[in-house]
Amino acid sequence: VQLVESGGGLVQAGDSLKLSCAKSGRTVLQFVMAWYRQAPGKQRELVAAITSGDGKITYADSVKGRFTISRDTGKDTLDLQMHSLKPEDTAMYYCNLLWRVGTYEYTYWGQGTQVTVSS
Repeated sequence: VQLVESGGGLVQAGDSLKLSCAKSGRTVLQFVMAWYRQAPGKQRELVAAITSGDGKITYADSVKGRFTISRDTGKDTLDLQMHSLKPEDTAMYYCNLLWRVGTYEYTYWGQGTQVTVSS
């Protein structure tokens, strides 16, 4: 499985930005796809996640109401629409896929895309 992010950039506070993650490679069934971010000097944190099958969505409290995660099953992409961006949203954003096969779990990461929000 390969994950390739795109859509990052430099924006001003209050602006919007959309990130996309293109998934390729083998077909996986039971999985969770997510966006994580990591700011300089901080730990990587979960931003939003969506589960295959039931489509359950989870957001970090810090982005609720501002970010929307979605999957395009036809294009096999994972998107993150971000509104009302704040300087504290500045980070490297990573796409993640957690694939469950029986009792095994496989984790895949993209290379990341930088989001910088100026005040």
